[in-house]
Amino acid sequence: MKKTLAMEQRLVTLLYMASSSGYSSSPCAACKFLRRKCLPDCIFAPYFPPEEPQKFANVHKIFGASNVSKLLNEVLPHQREDTVNSLAYEAEARLKDPVYGCVGAISVLQRQVIRLQKELDATNADLIQYTCREMPSTVSRPVHYRRKNNNNMVQVYGDGGFDQNCGGYYHPNAWSNVHDGDGQEGDDGGM
Repeated sequence: MKKTLAMEQRLVTLLYMASSSGYSSSPCAACKFLRRKCLPDCIFAPYFPPEEPQKFANVHKIFGASNVSKLLNEVLPHQREDTVNSLAYEAEARLKDPVYGCVGAISVLQRQVIRLQKELDATNADLIQYTCREMPSTVSRPVHYRRKNNNNMVQVYGDGGFDQNCGGYYHPNAWSNVHDGDGQEGDDGGM
């Protein structure tokens, strides 16, 4: 009984010392994975908490603990968290796609953006067409193109499709009278 009481007191003293020094008794994920004692000045402890053991396991498998330790010591302290997050992201991507890693994921996302941009452009074109069909036309007569033939005679042909209110397509001289090409109203300059 005295023996267990002494052990309990000893344990309480150790826990008190550990908590008063700000040192957690639970080793970080890196030290736990590497099966070593986690010291208060452990370079891994702030970035690989014990709740995230897979994060360190992935980074260790791809980069190695020694390389990560060297890298973290070379990086400025305020950049270490971003460095670890980048390493963890790359390691996870490398495990999923050993050949391309995160570059493969970026390529997939870029192709998806291009496909979605084309889809958006097509939808916008459909919307413009739909809007133009629903919009009352400001043109009181069909739009025709005018062109001079070789005998300096003006010919009227075809209808013009969209007017200026629908998508901004221009129809030459849509509202003017047809003249013989003297530079007056209705002349399209020899279109």
